Amino acid sequence: MIDDNILLNSGAVLKKYKRGEFLFHEGSMARYYYQVHLGEIKMNNYNQEGKEYIQGIFAKEKSFGEPPLFSDFKYPANAEAIIDSEVWQLPKEKFIKLLEDNPKIHHKFTSTLASRLHYKAIMVSEISTQEPEHRILRILDYFKKNNAKDTKESDVYKVEFTRQQLADLTGLRVETVIRSIKKLEQKGELFIKDRKVYR
Repeated sequence: MIDDNILLNSGAVLKKYKRGEFLFHEGSMARYYYQVHLGEIKMNNYNQEGKEYIQGIFAKEKSFGEPPLFSDFKYPANAEAIIDSEVWQLPKEKFIKLLEDNPKIHHKFTSTLASRLHYKAIMVSEISTQEPEHRILRILDYFKKNNAKDTKESDVYKVEFTRQQLADLTGLRVETVIRSIKKLEQKGELFIKDRKVYR
């Protein structure tokens, strides 16, 4: 999202995180802008029974956890490394100054936040009202559009998420995801090759 050199010149530091290591916890105050350099980070919550709900998964050049930087509220979710990762960290004050000094970056950033709000609004509606197959297609289409570089709607999108991650993203049980994917394959909505899902 923000060029590495701009981050470096603004005072960002590249930090390494091991798989399963937390960058921040739900309820903590926001002190940094985070952007993935290598690896994958998920934002998640756990309910009282310990079931995980994934708010989002962020890969190379994606930022996460920004809304609390603009208002003094606490993080509504955790951030955890899915695999060994490297993440840029820029202190809040320096991040705000970077945006003030770079209107184009500010505009792009605002557009990204608006896109995420749209996704959240859609997913709240999907999880509360739609059937499992519909939920899965919506989440796959969202990631195809927003995470796959230079992907056209007609292109085939390889889903990099595990069945468990799809369950955690959609609020479904993993068994339901497996059944739904098989039904969607039968209907021709997606296909499976070497255990990988393609949409």
